[in-house]
Amino acid sequence: MTVPPRALIIGSTGQLGRALLQRVPANWQCTGISRHELDLNDEGAIRDVVAMHVPNLLINAAAYTAVDRAESEPDTAYAVNARAVGALSEAGRACGAHFVHVSTDFVFDGSTSRAYKPEDQRNPLSVYGRTKSDGEDAAGASATVVRTSWVYGRQGANFVNTMLRVMRSREEVRVVSDQIGSPTWVAGLASTVWQLGIQKKSGIWHHTDAGVASWYDFAVAIKEEANRLGLLEASVNVVPISTADYPTPARRPRFSLLDCSQTRKVLGEPAVHWRANLIEMLKEVANHEQSFGPVEP
Repeated sequence: MTVPPRALIIGSTGQLGRALLQRVPANWQCTGISRHELDLNDEGAIRDVVAMHVPNLLINAAAYTAVDRAESEPDTAYAVNARAVGALSEAGRACGAHFVHVSTDFVFDGSTSRAYKPEDQRNPLSVYGRTKSDGEDAAGASATVVRTSWVYGRQGANFVNTMLRVMRSREEVRVVSDQIGSPTWVAGLASTVWQLGIQKKSGIWHHTDAGVASWYDFAVAIKEEANRLGLLEASVNVVPISTADYPTPARRPRFSLLDCSQTRKVLGEPAVHWRANLIEMLKEVANHEQSFGPVEP
């Protein structure tokens, strides 16, 4: 009897970790380890967990993603986003596993006017961005590093769920209109992570949904589609504001569109426009609420 290949997912209860577990490829065995089960500050524990499971594929879906809080907690952010990544990569190599790590558009400074290519120079503006950039280096040249942006799904803390909650309680929301990127539905990201990982595609890859948007554009689309699906009882007013009108501890790139053409070519799949994927996600929300009632994200 042929033994099926084994995958180990670190950070299995986050929104990406959950999506990965929901999309385990046929003929693969998969185990998820949550942040509560594994202390990512403990390099010895990381080695022990990986050695115990002896995976063929090791996927790191865990991250410190509190962008603003990272400015006051740089050591904690670095421990999770960089040092733990190095420990995972080393532990994976020790047992012959291919390592997949997920990174972010925040490794760029947003000063360009074209989509960033995987090989473009990094210049992060924030503690979060710097720790994620360091994490890419810690993953090593043999790893698969998948950069993404503006990730959302039905479960978890993300922009779409936040907008739904806020729009249900206010008549007006103010959203930044001068930060440009591309929203990414976690379902498509999970599929790309699996495919690149199984194919052992080393190096840096980009995955986002197709199209371009500001946070304001994204919010308007959420309002329109949520109204159409009956998720909102009233039409809220979405007001565009500038980054200067909404100061935050961490600086964010003004333009962080990622060029995903290499990824799409290798996988042989066209990208889906972000608005089409937003509709699919909101349908999931509507179906869930019809069955279980509204839930605070």
